Amino acid sequence: MNASESPARPRLFRLGSRPGADPGAPSRAYEVAVARPQPGLYVVATPIGNLGDVTLRALETLAGADLVVCEDTRVTRRLLDRYGIETPLAVYHDHNAEQARPRLLARLAEGAALALVSDAGTPLVSDPGYKLVGAAIEAGHRVVPLPGASASLAALVAAGLPTDRFFFEGFLPAKSGARRNRIAELKAIPATLVLYETGPRLPDCLADLAAGLGARPAAVCRELTKAFEEVRRGPLDALAAHYAEAGPPKGEIVLVIGAPVAAAADEEDVDAALRRALASLSVKDAAAAVAAAMGVPRRAVYARALALQQGEGDD
Repeated sequence: MNASESPARPRLFRLGSRPGADPGAPSRAYEVAVARPQPGLYVVATPIGNLGDVTLRALETLAGADLVVCEDTRVTRRLLDRYGIETPLAVYHDHNAEQARPRLLARLAEGAALALVSDAGTPLVSDPGYKLVGAAIEAGHRVVPLPGASASLAALVAAGLPTDRFFFEGFLPAKSGARRNRIAELKAIPATLVLYETGPRLPDCLADLAAGLGARPAAVCRELTKAFEEVRRGPLDALAAHYAEAGPPKGEIVLVIGAPVAAAADEEDVDAALRRALASLSVKDAAAAVAAAMGVPRRAVYARALALQQGEGDD
């Protein structure tokens, strides 16, 4: 047996009846044998709550890999047991990463196929996996992404806020002073904001967000894909007031907050900018440049540029 390979075990996963299902019901489970993947590090997304959200490709990789690298064996074992996967587990998290990473890189150097997972969702998003991936790339090993569930994207599409541009912040600082400072830095970002938060900190966090960002539209997305999934939408100040009264909720939470609304440009500022631009540009180019710089509709700026050029702007 190769040094890179695990001891003989069935490389398969099981679909159909779940463990603990009605023993009197006819069994509809069937097993799917899989091949060992090519050597490399496979970054595998796993469900964020509902175990049925796992992809077939993820199951094939988890069952075929030599080792599944996870944050918490108890969490990952529930997923593997659900699908009858017997691949051995290795722990990799913030507290042991410096010691575990060399051992995992050594396995990769021997030709192993490793599957990297987080407790929930896509690895490397708010977890320590990126250092392992970076080290694997630097050492010349193959890194393969297997996309799937993501709490941030699930919340983004459920919130009902613009999705064309968004900024993922992750967790804000735990202390209010540092949190307010970071909120002030996020205030001007022209995009929907996506943040993670814990239940106990949510009321205070929402109060700081409302104080720093005003009454922006927002959504508190809780326990997504689970039995008690909830999405509460409203202005930040109203959400802050609700949770101040209701108290900290339970479960995993994603906050989605609308982008800042651009203030309407002052007509005098537009005229001043147009006069400067018209000194060296054509009407068309001056209007385009000012419209882009000030966030004003180009057609309106073009009409104003024509009026200024014709001397009708100084009534």
